[in-house]
Amino acid sequence: FLGLYKVVADKTPYISIEDITRKISIGPTRFGHPCFYSPEDIKLTNFTIKHGEQITFNSVEEVNGTMAVNCGVVRNNQSHSFTLPLSQEGEFYECEDDQIYTLKEIAEWKIPKCRNRIVRLSNTLHTWDSSNLFPENFDGCLILTPVYEVQAVMKFRKDIVHILSDLDVEVKDITDCYDINSFLQPLTLEDVFERTSKEFPMVTEIMEGPSRSQKPYNLLHRGIIYKKYQSTRVLASEIRSDSPKRHFLIPMSYKGKFKRRPREFPTAYDLEIARNEKEQLHVVATRAFDSPHKELFSVSVGDQFLVQQCQTSEVLYEGSRKVIDVLACEQILNDAYKRVFLPMYMEGGFVEVIHDKKQYQLSEICKEFRLPFNVKVSVRDLSVEEDVLAAVPGLQFEEEITDSYLLISSTSSPVESWEIPVYRLNMSVLMLSKEVQAVVPPVTKTTVEEISEEQYYMVRRYENQTLLPPPRPPKKPT
Repeated sequence: FLGLYKVVADKTPYISIEDITRKISIGPTRFGHPCFYSPEDIKLTNFTIKHGEQITFNSVEEVNGTMAVNCGVVRNNQSHSFTLPLSQEGEFYECEDDQIYTLKEIAEWKIPKCRNRIVRLSNTLHTWDSSNLFPENFDGCLILTPVYEVQAVMKFRKDIVHILSDLDVEVKDITDCYDINSFLQPLTLEDVFERTSKEFPMVTEIMEGPSRSQKPYNLLHRGIIYKKYQSTRVLASEIRSDSPKRHFLIPMSYKGKFKRRPREFPTAYDLEIARNEKEQLHVVATRAFDSPHKELFSVSVGDQFLVQQCQTSEVLYEGSRKVIDVLACEQILNDAYKRVFLPMYMEGGFVEVIHDKKQYQLSEICKEFRLPFNVKVSVRDLSVEEDVLAAVPGLQFEEEITDSYLLISSTSSPVESWEIPVYRLNMSVLMLSKEVQAVVPPVTKTTVEEISEEQYYMVRRYENQTLLPPPRPPKKPT
């Protein structure tokens, strides 16, 4: 069930810090940093938390022999850290949350124990039709009620047993009567990745996972995991005006070649971001723009420009002179060039004119140009049977990401090894042995990975938060 949701703040208060820690997941990721406020001031030894101030809960640990929560508030753009003991009483309310989440994230981090969770559908993903799921007058709000199950392993069985938590059975603890080592110990790929490098290579067997007809997972009924590591991929999306778009993670070892395709730029600010010292950016205006200042240029559809650099310019605004950021360009006329200035906030539209006919390797594009960058495959990758990128009319390279992988091969025919993603593959494996003869892995075969829209959203959101450009400049001079 796919879609992205906003969490509606729970209006029922928590009565103490301990109450929050028992019902809310607090952990190392930013999912595990819930925020609360108190309607009353909280006076600490050397700090006072003001009523209504947002308190971020970061971690739970023992401080001077007492269990406490490490917290923080931001006041006047400065962060203040402090601890609150679990015994701290009062009313604590959940803060409004402007983030959007998948259902999996909400289920794992955002549903308090013993409470329901109200969410609002932010937008649906294109892989399913919501009209068949919701009533005709659906307003976007849902009440989520978690249904739990117990996953168990049984002696002498290799599969994982799923037991509903409301099953009416009597359970007896017989731990002291049995050797725990006689039971199978299933490991997720995350568990395997957390093992130390000295524990590789290892022989494993799939207990639960993707379809065994799906390559390369059909090789892994029993496989060798050689090592764990980080690997670079280029996140790319299909260029098309309608939806849904296909998304890909392309390894740097991809052997096909690319030709450039024109980029589109909605504002002059985007032209400045895309500007490259190695070549001059040539664009055509696709929308008209009337400048509010006589000192700056008004653009007509079809005007052509060579982009130069960002600078400042004085303009007359409400009777006084103001300095604003502008983009200096050369307007291309029939037999001359005219120097003009465009306001950086200018909302218009430009499309790139490409004079470069060269064919590029993926690594060359990442080295010479700034992403996002538009291309199409001109020479397919001949090292694979089917190059999925060759059939795509256009691709936008969005960003480089670094992700976690395991290198694996089949024990029955270890002629080639494969990279499998750790965090995009739900798989449980059983470790059979650490005694592996083939310590050196065979030739590694990397593949282009097509990812779902939900996985694409996750990659964009968490892999490279720092690569997002700064906010666009204001339309009014400051």
